[in-house]
Order: sequence, then structure tokens, then C-alpha cells
Amino acid sequence: MAKHSKEDVLRLASQNDVKFISLQFADIFGILKNVSVTVEQLEKALEGECMFDGSSIDGFVRIEESDMYLKPDPETFVVFPWGYQNSRTARLICDVVSHDGTPFEGDPRHILKKTIQKLNNMGYDCFNVGPECEFFLFVTDEKGEPTTITHDNGGYFDLGPVDLGENARRDMCLVLEDMGFEIEASHHENAPGQHEIDFKYMNALDAADCILTFKQVVKTVAQRNGLYATFIPKPLMGVSGSGMHANLSISKNGANIFYNENDPQHLSREAYWFIGGLLKYACDITAVTNPIINSYKRLVPGHEAPIDVAWSAMNRSPMIRIPAARGKATRIELRSPDSTCNPYLALALILNAGLEGISNKIEPPAPIDSNMYKLSEQERQKLGIKKLPESLMEAITYMKNSEMVKRVLGEHIFDKYIEAKTVEWSEYRKVVTSWELGQYLSRY
Repeated sequence: MAKHSKEDVLRLASQNDVKFISLQFADIFGILKNVSVTVEQLEKALEGECMFDGSSIDGFVRIEESDMYLKPDPETFVVFPWGYQNSRTARLICDVVSHDGTPFEGDPRHILKKTIQKLNNMGYDCFNVGPECEFFLFVTDEKGEPTTITHDNGGYFDLGPVDLGENARRDMCLVLEDMGFEIEASHHENAPGQHEIDFKYMNALDAADCILTFKQVVKTVAQRNGLYATFIPKPLMGVSGSGMHANLSISKNGANIFYNENDPQHLSREAYWFIGGLLKYACDITAVTNPIINSYKRLVPGHEAPIDVAWSAMNRSPMIRIPAARGKATRIELRSPDSTCNPYLALALILNAGLEGISNKIEPPAPIDSNMYKLSEQERQKLGIKKLPESLMEAITYMKNSEMVKRVLGEHIFDKYIEAKTVEWSEYRKVVTSWELGQYLSRY
């Protein structure tokens, strides 16, 4: 993505006939928020003089301490390719600061920045992330509301006319490229109506920013094609769910530190230790990487999603796999997260878990190279394989007891997040589902 200064932003806004600026940030659950200002207020906004009511944002502050400010990051300036001539809209992603100008501890972007600083303090240049975002496209009804009717019956790598979403997906790629994304691949996924678009890896902060923008673009373009895009992990029963696999690597002095040509797996000690850290803290961070009730409908056997805390360089079934590419392309693929996560908090915890592994030289267990979906419970126990949490409440329990997660997120986000997710679980427990009625109503 292009890097801009404040002066560049003012010049580009004028050159592109921008009329409105969307000042964007995320709440602690990763929901994109927006304050729109006219271009005449852009210079004032760039000086961090745009105030908003923080008490109205989930997980931010109480009413008596509500005045907060948005500090736009000039490097995130992008003009949306849609809009009327002479009145286009651009976006700036913002940091949230308190009234005295200090970073707000409840700002997820700030949490990721702090974790990246830890990486830099350890002597590393960059934490690179390549996300693989999957989503479903559904038909809308006569009122424009989403249904759960898929627009095709395609499967993995199918193309038109079987893949009826091909045109919408192509439009998405073109819009994303206009906004500076480097699209590496796009294709139909396993389930009917399911798609994936992959963009080139980048540093973690840019990746988190781009994940939010990616989701906004996909939803907007889908709507313009008469479809509805959703990133919830399991909208349909009996088919594969949508994940957000994250391809991870670290560079130092421009070189990928995960590669070692002399190792049998061509992995460095740092790579093994990073894997060890991810495995150690996998359950602790799951409430953030898989944050909603529906996330755990995806993490079940039989539909290619990981359920076991294990790794392999040979097969795709464990939580962590090592793709075959080596050299500069050596990377660790974490397969458990989904796109409903807050990307700033998720990447901060993923990075810190790996750095804890490097700092403490945590050796991973032996890789599991057999198909993990076919292992019995007894075989799992014999191999010492732990399972990922099976529900949001189980994940929250792990999170509550994790000093590492509390240290990374800070007390403010840690407490607010657990409180909100506990309420979410409590509300879910009260709901009587059609499954229960179908199973029990006529039997008891």
C-alpha cells in the first residue's frame, strides 16, 4: 500500500475530487466504526482535532470520561473507487487518543503497535502476515435482506457457469486493486456460495488495517451485485465453514528468519520456537481469534477446520501447517482464526505467543504427519494432543486464566472483552433452538 504524509493526503484529496473523508477505527470486537467529515475539515482532522463520544463505542469508556479524539494515520489514505463524480469518498484509519493526547489503552490498533514494538526491541524488523479471508455470498430477498440461499452449487476451484459468483468476485478484486491491494489469488471454495480472495503478505499493522477494508469492500461490491457477503464462520450446516488462515513470518535485516537450509525441514530454531509458543498459548488466545458463538460450529470434525493443537509440515489437518515453499517464502500457517476476529487484537496475541516461544526457547512437540481427522480419542491422548476449545465459554475460561493474554491486551480490554463475551454466552444459553424442538418435542 502507498505511504503518504499529511501534505500528500491534502494534495491527493484535491487531485481526486474527494468531498468526504471516512475516519475509521475498530471497537474491541473488530467492528468497523466511522466518522465522516467534509474535505474542508480534512486538515483539522489530520491534526487530531476530531472528537467523538467514546462511551457510545463497545468496550471503550464510561460516560463520565467519554471525550476521545481520532488521530488519522496519513499512511492509510485511500480513495474509494465508487461514488459520484466530483464527490468521492476517501478513508483514513485512525488511532484513538485520550483528551491529553496519549494513546487510549482500549484502542485495539494501539495494542498491536505495542506488540510490534516488542518485536523490534528483540532485534527483528517486521512481522509479516498474509491472510486468507473466506466468505459466503447469499441471495437477497425482495426487500434486499440477506437469505441463506446460496447463489451457486459450486465447489472448490469451480468456475462459471457453475460458479455464479465469479463476476462479483472479479469486481471485488478490481476494486481492491484500485485501492492498492496486490491480489494473489481468488477462487471458489469448497462449499456452495463460498469464496476466497488472498492478498499479498505485508507487515502486521498494514495487514490488520487491510483486513477491515477488505471486508468493507467485499460487502459493498456484493451488494452492488445483488448479493450479500458474510464472514461468519458457519452460516450453513453440513458444509465447510469460513476461516481466516494467517501465513506468518518474521524478517531481520531483510532476511526471513524462519528459513534454515541445513535443517531437515528447512526451518530455523526461531521457527520451531515460534511454533512452540503458538502451541503453548493456542487455547488462551482462541476467544479472540474465534470470538463468536458461531466460531465453534466451524471448529468441529469432518469439515477441514482444525480441532487439535498440533503442527505438521506434511498435511493440512493440524492447527499449524508449514507450506511447502522455502527460502524467502518460508512461513507458518495458522489455520484456526476466522474473520470475525478483531485483526489487531488477534495478530497482537498471535505475535506475542510466538515471541514468547522465541524468548523462552519453547520447543514444539514432534509434528503429527498423519491425518488428524482419523485419529481416535485414545490415540490423541497417547500422543498428548490437546484440543482447541469447543465453545466460546470454554475459550473465555482459558482466556480468564491467561496472564499472557491479560498482559498483551491490557487490563481495560481484557476485562471489557471477557465481560461482554460472558454476557453473549449467557444470552445464547437462553435461546431454544429449532434443533432442540426437532429432537425432543415429540419424544418427551
